[in-house]
Amino acid sequence: MNVLSNGQNLRIINLIIVTYFFLLWLVNYYKIESGIIRFFGELLTIPFLIAQLVFLVLGALYLKKHPKDYITLGSYLLLMSSMTAIITSFF
Repeated sequence: MNVLSNGQNLRIINLIIVTYFFLLWLVNYYKIESGIIRFFGELLTIPFLIAQLVFLVLGALYLKKHPKDYITLGSYLLLMSSMTAIITSFF
């Protein structure tokens, strides 16, 4: 996959995933009820969860090869904290 060759692509994808789940949390926190928001929430949540798992693995592989890429490390830590928050919300 070409994502590993460029750290900037990995950072952008990580931040998109984190932003999606943050916006989903904001919608639930402020109890915004809209049909279109619920539609996109239902449509995109499972693919974003799968993408989050995939990019956690890809990020770990990238950071193993490039340990001094601190910006990618920051986006990876954001993605990891997002995944932790999602998993703990189930229990």
